[in-house]
Amino acid sequence: MSTEELVQLLLLCLHVVFGFTVAAHALLHKHDPRSAWAWILACLLVPIGGAVIYFLFGVNRIHRRARLEVGSPQVPKDVVEDTAVAAIRGAPDEEIAELVRISRAVTQRVLTGGNEVIALHNGEIAYPDIIAAIKGARRRVWLMSYIFDRGDIGRQFAEALRDAQQRGVQVRVLLDGIGAFGHFFGGTALLRRHGIQVAKFLPIRLVPPLFQINLRNHRKLICVDGTTAFVGGMNIGDHHILAECTGTKNRWRLSRATAADVHFRVHGPVVSQLDQVFQSDWEIATREKLEADSAPIEKSGGAHCRAITDGPNAEFSRYLIILLGALANAHRAVCIMTPYFIPPPELSSALINAALRGIEISLILPERSNHAWLDAATRRWLVQMSAFPISVYRRPLPFAHSKLVIVDDYYTVIGSANLDSRSLSLNFELMLEVYDQTFARSMLAHFAQVRDSCRVLDAVELKNRPMPKRLLDAFFWLFSPYL
Repeated sequence: MSTEELVQLLLLCLHVVFGFTVAAHALLHKHDPRSAWAWILACLLVPIGGAVIYFLFGVNRIHRRARLEVGSPQVPKDVVEDTAVAAIRGAPDEEIAELVRISRAVTQRVLTGGNEVIALHNGEIAYPDIIAAIKGARRRVWLMSYIFDRGDIGRQFAEALRDAQQRGVQVRVLLDGIGAFGHFFGGTALLRRHGIQVAKFLPIRLVPPLFQINLRNHRKLICVDGTTAFVGGMNIGDHHILAECTGTKNRWRLSRATAADVHFRVHGPVVSQLDQVFQSDWEIATREKLEADSAPIEKSGGAHCRAITDGPNAEFSRYLIILLGALANAHRAVCIMTPYFIPPPELSSALINAALRGIEISLILPERSNHAWLDAATRRWLVQMSAFPISVYRRPLPFAHSKLVIVDDYYTVIGSANLDSRSLSLNFELMLEVYDQTFARSMLAHFAQVRDSCRVLDAVELKNRPMPKRLLDAFFWLFSPYL
């Protein structure tokens, strides 16, 4: 056998081995048969090179890496489930029962009654309330944020945490490794100068090597004494103080970075679930196991609540499934406020289906976000959805950073997750579902107030944008799973 024939035989063997390997992997791991077929054909039509391309671009390593670095999600230990689910004020019993079953099955957490949830609008209201809770802490303060900026607010938080620690309060701060990366000489250093124990979630490092840029902890949570918690979409930073940004003493120009948002103070048994979220994330980041009170938390209100944690270490998006269940159970209206709107196909289909069933679907999106490329990809999605009876409102500056979903007038979801692929697939997120008519109606009033300041999306104007702009929107849309 000649050398040429030997080389050809070797290449044929490699092609067969790689081809069967790619085919088996695609058949086992691709969720869409069209995607599986495409990769199999690519390997057959492009010998060896097709398999190499599949290895580089076709293998989803996100979930495997997340489980490797973080571990599989643990089944939480909960307080005794409240049996008065049917007594949720203003809600149809059967619809409530279906939503409760879906969320319980997905989250493995019970729905707790007797909670109070209070909205804190923007930094000028939220930050003083949180700092006051820190100043009143007697046992522990656990703070988790994607970003902790330097500046007036950062210094106020650092000083309050320092004073609490000097009183004997256990203080722990967990920041995301990438969110805090650009603030090395800011918030992180500030906290450490004040003697605060700070940990970073999956930081980039050389030794041992860790470069998981996509696996980000986007949760925002402050737990105080096991009795009070704060959740929502706000980071720690001056850019959430709208009064200072828009007043006569402008220290910086109102811009994309100025973010309008709402945070929430929570009391009641669900605080125990939120404590568990921080304990788990802190242990992942530091290997330190924090102890918390085991005694049941007293009831504080009439809201039924449940914590929803989501992340790439799970086999599926918990929050997405819960959203799909909520949309399927909607009977009158769904109101959504999100800073980034690039929904996966399942969510787009559910929204369209609900609209075609006669459900009033209203979306409030920012006129401009803090990322121009995300705005471009969003416009591409809006063109697709403009053919259906979905009302879209664009809020002018300040940048609308709130994350809010309201179904009818009894079910609300609040927290850190945006409605885009990054939040629903790549980020670790924390949401809180609230079954309470009083709270839902207060959020509907807030939604209506914001909507009054918005511009209704002009679908004709959107479709008639110049071809170069539409092509640019479509280009960024191609990268929407990673934006």
